[in-house]
Amino acid sequence: MDTKKPYYVYVIRSENSRHYIGLSENTEERVEEHNLGLSNWTSRYKNWKIIYKRKFDSLTEARRWENYLKRQKGGNGFKKIIGRNVKNREDGP
Repeated sequence: MDTKKPYYVYVIRSENSRHYIGLSENTEERVEEHNLGLSNWTSRYKNWKIIYKRKFDSLTEARRWENYLKRQKGGNGFKKIIGRNVKNREDGP
């Protein structure tokens, strides 16, 4: 029986439409940490919500996807990949 935990690459958005791309085994816990100000970069902004999440079976593949998204961030490629208008903060996950 394989007990390996999956990894998730996620994108969160703050109430003022800032985005953060990260990787975690538990996205719910990680977003809570972001909202509690426990992460340096995200502590400057408030009310983070997940707008994109993708599951991976290996850390290597998850890291590749996370880095790919980070290279796209801010451009039309990023918006197309996560499948939404990232400027519209009313979008749900």
